[in-house]
Amino acid sequence: MRKTTTLLFLLSALSSLEAQVATPSKGRLVHHEQFSSKYVSPRNIDVWLPENYASDHKYAVFYLQDGQNLFDPSGTFSHQEWRVDETLDSLLHNKSIRDCIVVGIWNTKRRRTEYFPAKPFFTLSPALQDTLRGDLGDTTAQPESDAYLHFLVDELKPFIDHTYSTLQGQKNTFIGGSSMGGLISMYAICEYPGVFGGAACLSTHWPGTIFRQNQAIPDAFVAYLSAHLPNPKKHKFYFDFGTTTLDAWYEPHQQKVDQVMKKKGYNSNNWITRKFPGDPHSETAWQKRFWLPATFMLGR
Repeated sequence: MRKTTTLLFLLSALSSLEAQVATPSKGRLVHHEQFSSKYVSPRNIDVWLPENYASDHKYAVFYLQDGQNLFDPSGTFSHQEWRVDETLDSLLHNKSIRDCIVVGIWNTKRRRTEYFPAKPFFTLSPALQDTLRGDLGDTTAQPESDAYLHFLVDELKPFIDHTYSTLQGQKNTFIGGSSMGGLISMYAICEYPGVFGGAACLSTHWPGTIFRQNQAIPDAFVAYLSAHLPNPKKHKFYFDFGTTTLDAWYEPHQQKVDQVMKKKGYNSNNWITRKFPGDPHSETAWQKRFWLPATFMLGR
């Protein structure tokens, strides 16, 4: 079972490299092919615009990881998607959220090194760092998450704010993702609290690797959060997890994170953790519950 789960997770993480350009069911998608960066390798960027998008109106912005899995299942390996366009379109029509656009950031073959938070990595023992480098796919690699965040903050966000009609302030800028995308989203808001006002972390992959369960790795993330959580008066966090496949690993680690959140002054106004019994580690599961972080972050 563990080998099967690991294989499925690897396929989910890497397969979308070959995904086709998405066609949303609702709204309009603008595709930016191979957006260049001086920090990380080029990647595709998809920008979803709601049906009522107009340049004389300002929109909140939700940055989401693994962007090729968000809008259209036809071109993805697993034939699954988050249905972000349908979910947000429904919430907008019901006036449950304020006007927004979505920036879908495609992953690359460097996904694991780009999404693994660097500062917690360097608190691990040298021996564990060496082991983890192999798990991340390159025995000589360092985590590239700091460079990835520079790309997001210093290159991608200025481009989005210049090209689209956005509300540029921290209270209207959100970031999110699933699995290791949840890890990097957590890291982003802690490293750049003046840029991001909320982080949606679905099925956050606290173990950090799919090849072993070493308690020191999730404990490093917990210690990092304890030291770097941003001001709860200005920020929001959403966490969740299922209970089957890879998600079955997460609950004890999330419970430790929840204790840190309470200690640092977070409450129901600015923090949610949800458990979904029976839910697996898949786009279909995240599709079913994406409305929750979307409403929590973007609610009127």
